[in-house]
Amino acid sequence: MNAHHDHTGPHGTSPSGDALPTGTTGFTDEPQITLRGPAELADALPYTLGFHPTDSVVLLALHGERGRFGGRLRLGIPRSPREWAPVAEQLAECLVEGCERRGSRPDGIVVFLCQDPGEGESGRRVMERLRPFAQKLRTACGALDVPVYEALCLSGGRFWSYCCPDSDCCPPDGTALAPPGTSVMAAAAAYAGIHVRGSLRDMEARLRPRTARATVIGQERALDAASAALVHRILDTRARKGVRDDTIRLARMLVDRLAEHPPLADQDTSDTRDDALITHEEAAELIVGLQDRRTRDRAAEWMEGPEADHALRLWRALARRCVGVYGEHAAAPLTLAGWVAWSTADEPSARVALGLALEADPEYVFARLLHQACNEQLDPETLRECLRGEREARAQAETRHTPGTRATARTAGARGVRRRLRARVGRSRGTAQGAPSAGPGSARPTEASGPGAGAHTGRRTGRQEPCGTRDGGPGGDPSGAGGADGSDRGSAR
Repeated sequence: MNAHHDHTGPHGTSPSGDALPTGTTGFTDEPQITLRGPAELADALPYTLGFHPTDSVVLLALHGERGRFGGRLRLGIPRSPREWAPVAEQLAECLVEGCERRGSRPDGIVVFLCQDPGEGESGRRVMERLRPFAQKLRTACGALDVPVYEALCLSGGRFWSYCCPDSDCCPPDGTALAPPGTSVMAAAAAYAGIHVRGSLRDMEARLRPRTARATVIGQERALDAASAALVHRILDTRARKGVRDDTIRLARMLVDRLAEHPPLADQDTSDTRDDALITHEEAAELIVGLQDRRTRDRAAEWMEGPEADHALRLWRALARRCVGVYGEHAAAPLTLAGWVAWSTADEPSARVALGLALEADPEYVFARLLHQACNEQLDPETLRECLRGEREARAQAETRHTPGTRATARTAGARGVRRRLRARVGRSRGTAQGAPSAGPGSARPTEASGPGAGAHTGRRTGRQEPCGTRDGGPGGDPSGAGGADGSDRGSAR
């Protein structure tokens, strides 16, 4: 048997000369799983991410002599080859520096290039077309003294190795991927209760605007009417509170309506049914109302328990209704969808939703902050506690019929939570500010987790402040996000 079947290092070598047992997210308390060769590495990829990546470059860090999986980065493959060299350098630097910041420099890296064949294109052609990108990634990692143990291309149900020169081991026409559910990794994942949520393309499709002409025309007209009726009121200090109350009341009504219709087994059918339960006018009014940050923060309180599932369906449905010129408005419902998914322990779905929110509006601070916190694997309970505090303080104020005041003890507690979260996220800002730029040809922001986490892309990173942020986080500093002192500046982004 060729040595490449036994090891994950290039040409059948690893730092120790042994097969590399790999621990992945979700298997922390389980026995380690030994992956032998590129076939098992390729099969393990969706289990490390939680979905099958499409049109993606993925970098996985390996640590120690036995090659334990560490941090990982995913980025849409840049469409222009001119971007490959700078993107490769930035990805390598981001992953290595992120691992170093967490205290463990990687000993090696595994690279995956995943792209389906285009019309009239074969998987082998995809592999050859992306070969220069793979080489630039290997060179960029090597320049940082971190070798690439393996570089694989996955396309059309087959995989190829860019590192193995042996045609008997890695034939020119590629090797078929293992049928789903038949590998040792699939068995271990099933035992651990880990699920692969389908392809990245399918997950994104549940969140992208509908394209049917009749739907687009009807929804755009409703959004035009809602904008004309609500935006000037959101910007009016005296009228703003009424709009907020009406928006939350409508959102609650729609959450309750969806709760009366449990989701169906087929996701596409279920999403279509959810869309039919919400009129164009209701969706438009809610989408425009959520452009106000304080309203959005109140909606973020539906984050746990049975109502979280129904709220998530609502935010997905609203994101699908942000059609035409209103694409940027999707940042609010997408961020809420990402927050609820993260709060309910669905990190893969959270990263996808937050990545699309940043695609819709790279300056949307709440999405950037949550994306970074999710990637840094912070505990969402910190933010949940903050939002619970805001909800209880508001309820106490309403009971006393003094809407402009807050309960002192609860506010102090919420402020303490915000300070702690700000300090924790602040420690990871260096990675976010040095993150790879997607550039005009990139498909989506970077996703990261583990020691290499914290990267995303956008036009600029700017200042990031959590939970009471200057320009978009939940909570309530006197800055327009719901001030603890009752100040109120609103926003209709």
